[in-house]
Amino acid sequence: MRKLPEALTNHPGQPVGLAGHNAHHDSAWKHVRGQARYIDDLPEPEGLLHAAVGHSEQAHARVLNMDLSAVRSYPGVIAVVTVADVPGHTDIGPVFPGDPVLAGEIVEHIGQPIFAVAAISHDAARKAARLAKVEYQPLPPVLTTAEALEKAFYVRPSHTQQRGEPDQALADAPHRLRGQLNVGGQEHFYLEGQACLVEPTEDGGMFVHTSSQHPSEVQKLVAEVLGVPIHEVQAEVRRMGGGFGGKETQAAALACVAALLAHVTGKPVKYRLSRADDMVQTGKRHDFFNTYDVGFDQDGMLHGADLMVAGRCGFSPDLSDAIVDRAMFHADNAYFLNQARVTGHRCKTHTVSNTAFRGFGGPQGMMIIEQAMDDIARYLQLDPLTVRKRNLYREGRDTTHYGQTIEQHLLPRLVDELEASSDYQARRQQITAFNRKSPILKRGLALTPIKFGISFTAKHLNQAGALVLIYTDGSIHLNHGGTEMGQGLYVKIAQVVASAFQVDLARVKVSATRTDKVPNTSPTAASSGSDLNGMAALDACEKIKAGLVAFAAEHFACEPGEVRFENNQVVAGDQRVDWAKFVQTAYMQRVSLSSTGFYATPKIYYDHEKGQGHPFLYYANGAACSEVVVDTLTGEYRVLRTDILHDAGQSLNPEIDIGQIEGGFIQGMGWLTTEELVYSDTGQLLTTGPATYKIPAVSDTPPDMRVTLLASSPNPESTVFRSKAVGEPPLMLGISVWSALRDAVASLADYRYSPPLDTPATPERMLTAMNVTRAWAAQQREEQPCSIA
Repeated sequence: MRKLPEALTNHPGQPVGLAGHNAHHDSAWKHVRGQARYIDDLPEPEGLLHAAVGHSEQAHARVLNMDLSAVRSYPGVIAVVTVADVPGHTDIGPVFPGDPVLAGEIVEHIGQPIFAVAAISHDAARKAARLAKVEYQPLPPVLTTAEALEKAFYVRPSHTQQRGEPDQALADAPHRLRGQLNVGGQEHFYLEGQACLVEPTEDGGMFVHTSSQHPSEVQKLVAEVLGVPIHEVQAEVRRMGGGFGGKETQAAALACVAALLAHVTGKPVKYRLSRADDMVQTGKRHDFFNTYDVGFDQDGMLHGADLMVAGRCGFSPDLSDAIVDRAMFHADNAYFLNQARVTGHRCKTHTVSNTAFRGFGGPQGMMIIEQAMDDIARYLQLDPLTVRKRNLYREGRDTTHYGQTIEQHLLPRLVDELEASSDYQARRQQITAFNRKSPILKRGLALTPIKFGISFTAKHLNQAGALVLIYTDGSIHLNHGGTEMGQGLYVKIAQVVASAFQVDLARVKVSATRTDKVPNTSPTAASSGSDLNGMAALDACEKIKAGLVAFAAEHFACEPGEVRFENNQVVAGDQRVDWAKFVQTAYMQRVSLSSTGFYATPKIYYDHEKGQGHPFLYYANGAACSEVVVDTLTGEYRVLRTDILHDAGQSLNPEIDIGQIEGGFIQGMGWLTTEELVYSDTGQLLTTGPATYKIPAVSDTPPDMRVTLLASSPNPESTVFRSKAVGEPPLMLGISVWSALRDAVASLADYRYSPPLDTPATPERMLTAMNVTRAWAAQQREEQPCSIA
């Protein structure tokens, strides 16, 4: 059930489809009809070759010899290349070095590309790549976070954020608890796998069709690998069939390999990964090992906290430095930690290099404090929601452990509203009564909040450009640096432009993101796509409008203040002119009808040495209340109902935003329940497809799901039309399901024990948690027979 704010339909006298109103995704009908073209749907150019790579079979080894003669002689093979054939840079690390385009003497994970093949068919390239004979000298691998922590084996230095004197606060607190949690990783499992199509240009450059969230990075790295200026490479992204962060850096490697083969052969090259190769070869959400040490009083109020988050980064830095930073920034989630220390470790392992995934470390960081909230509640025999509410950020308790002051205090109001609308208190009593009478099935309930910072933590990425063109018939063409991966960014920015000129949305067309239209773009990530590109597009519109207003005032003999744009018309004094006619008149009088726009996020900074700063422009907030039922004989469970109240500010498109909230919640629920990445003892990924890796199905959606946008919460910051980002924050609403599962298990000990439950909370882990809880309850009955029912 969706509940949209009032007044979302366009009023008479207003253009259709302006920002703040519902509008369909611009490609919705193309998706439904199968007309939307992805990389593998593009017409194949003449002479197209297909790429594949040969993989390392060792987690950590020295390559002693590589015999590729059988690969080269396979029918249909045109070229085989190794790292020795790279004319330019061999390292394509996005921030720090460590990612070879093809491995050389040393391999550092099973599945690492060591050579590439171009053949006349996809099948021939894949079969040929399997014929290589590689001799390895195995080297000792490090495969787990625990081993990396023990050896202090890191891809980047560790980092600490601290406020006050947490050690003293912990020592002085009336109560103290410690705990730990293993948080599993997650495969992106986008519908469209990694793919690209690279065509050589007539002047020695390359045109790259890429399924990437960061076309400018693809452009730059392809140029560097080929040893040519960046202007010799153009990259284009029309759409992706899902990204979720998995195409922020990972797409560049494919483009570089395909471009290298295109350079060697002089032919266009397509490179697409099978699902199994995609899962083995590309990075995932970091799994984390987290610990907490918290001190608190009888009311559950935190006095001090010492938190540690350790991410398994894989063999290279990739984006792990910033990802672990964000886990540290969000280790407080929605709660005032008081005197606090947060330490983050970037653990190196000989596994595929993990990468960005929706939330970018924030979800993993939040998990440890949410565990602590539940554990404190069980320890004090309080409702977990009571403990959470008492510790929420609010006035007077509003400075984070990294020194940023929270200026908009929506959390207490938001949680109170959801508590009431979800009927939490009555359901809590009903569920407790149900569990006392039901020996096999147990129900659980949890209401968890989120506070998520919006901005890239790398300051230079907080910028965007746009290009707006108005044609003589009044139609408008828009191009910006954001990429469309199904999230509705294109339609939102089009709505911004339509609103700027007060014309129907149908007049605005958004074209494919291209590096030769808007240069040096930031990735579409960090939930900032609408914020950055919307403001850049609005800036371009305002520049055009300034010229049009000046022209109208002169042409119609009125003051500039008397010129306004409304309902597909331009009003100048007492005259009204149709928009298209006015644009034609302006063109005939040689008035500029195009402009670029630019935006840089203000106010943000972070001193890494001090661990203090203002890294986020603002925070998005939300809360979810989930109810589950668990079969204590099998460990299986169902989510029965979820109520969500989410803060989207002044939403640009409520229907699109609610769709993002629904999808984000389900993806977060899947991360914490069914999606399990399993590795062998040698570092081989064993879950390489839908038969072994289980994303949520439609049947896993709560049958009763109620999503509402928080009313009257415009962003106090100067974002585009006071909206707030909606991409990543909803994923963390899935934490409510994990907490509800713990609540159900805790009922086996009359809610006096907080069960351990690593994620994903598979039925096997649920059974283990229930066995541990029953054992604790039995021991308590033996020691204190009158205190446990």
